[in-house]
Amino acid sequence: MIVDKDLVSIQEARDLTVQAYQAWKVWSHASQEQVDKVCSAMAEAAFAASERLARLAHEETGYGVALHKKLKNEFAARGVWNSIKDLKTVGVVRVDAARKLYEIAWPMGVIAALTPSTNPTSTVIYKILIAVKARNAIVVAPHPSAAKCSYEAAALMANVAQENGAPQGLIACLQKISPPGTQELMS
Repeated sequence: MIVDKDLVSIQEARDLTVQAYQAWKVWSHASQEQVDKVCSAMAEAAFAASERLARLAHEETGYGVALHKKLKNEFAARGVWNSIKDLKTVGVVRVDAARKLYEIAWPMGVIAALTPSTNPTSTVIYKILIAVKARNAIVVAPHPSAAKCSYEAAALMANVAQENGAPQGLIACLQKISPPGTQELMS
């Protein structure tokens, strides 16, 4: 059994990245309707949980005011979703007939998402929404002082995404945080 926390963190980063990549290979072919259904459901669930997540973030980090964090969570969920919900992110997204130019949306892959201790849950919410809307997988690397609340927000989003048709592993969050583990995720 490995007891070195850095090695455990590195292995977790590798495992979650492999799982995210496998999920991305499926999700990268999702339809616009599938993407929007998943993102809409995640946004609503995050909005509904905004107060609970804010309380968790405030209690864990000691930063800010829980009410302010709730408002940021609500904005990250509903405000961000409302600003991107009508964006086309699948297939041909723009045509310039005069120049015979077609823009085709294609996802990038697995996104490594570092999050701060100051606004951890709202950052997790909006990063997951924008990644999944663009048909990417995402692995969140929370600040060590905000690991539990960040994981709670990411787990909520991942569960709702799966319940609405997204593949398992598309959204993940490191739980065994260390600088080498975060570095492994980024590399």
